[in-house]
Amino acid sequence: MTSSIRLTPLDNAVKHHDHAFHQIVIGLAGHAEFEIEGLGGTIAPLSGCIVPTSHVHYYEGIGDNRQLILDLPDDAPSLTGAHRELARLFDAPRYFTLDDPLRNYLNFVVQEMSQPRHADGELLATTFLSCLHARLAPDFHPLASGRPLALDAIDRYIENHLAERITVGDLARLACLSEAHFSERFRRHTGLTPYQYLLRRRLEHASALLRGAAIPLSDVAARTGFASQSALSHAFRRHYGQPPSRLRRNGATPLAATHHNID
Repeated sequence: MTSSIRLTPLDNAVKHHDHAFHQIVIGLAGHAEFEIEGLGGTIAPLSGCIVPTSHVHYYEGIGDNRQLILDLPDDAPSLTGAHRELARLFDAPRYFTLDDPLRNYLNFVVQEMSQPRHADGELLATTFLSCLHARLAPDFHPLASGRPLALDAIDRYIENHLAERITVGDLARLACLSEAHFSERFRRHTGLTPYQYLLRRRLEHASALLRGAAIPLSDVAARTGFASQSALSHAFRRHYGQPPSRLRRNGATPLAATHHNID
């Protein structure tokens, strides 16, 4: 299956789904709100988000808006063969802002897509992914010097705001760092992206609630920052390999997460 690029507005109503391919959404006009399995963010013009395959995401277009959307299956030429390293972009959800060179390339892609006979979409997608990967892949940058991350303060913030939408920007501000710098240092410090760490904390708290009082799953989801009961169940299955109802029924500690569930 090949990649596809499309230009489209998002509905002015909250929708959610997941799909069997990766996706990149970039704002061209107006705004849109996203939440990708508990990680929230705003898509403004010339900024975007990465949605890995099978990740439940909620989204809503705000007023007049227009997005460029790339749909990228696992076996797309832009993510396999000589380009397989680019698949690392989809290790976890994230939000990003385009720099000037990428903004110029985005303008070219938009203009090219408006032509009756435009350039090959796979080639356009591969070039964009290559440039984005060079900017976002944390292993291409040395660990910046500076004081250690105050993980205790980050944990307290997450615990105090667990029922709310928490963004990478919120956590980065605690550390007085830019989002990109914070994400890089956090991954090297913990071995996890901020999203992976936040999701793990949400699931740990959800597990504790499920082993305690008989609280409805919808309330457990609300208390731990999941957008819905179905979003909690989906994340629980991916992380622990079993539905939350089984944990409640057995009253036991969930199975350890498999290595691929939280990536």
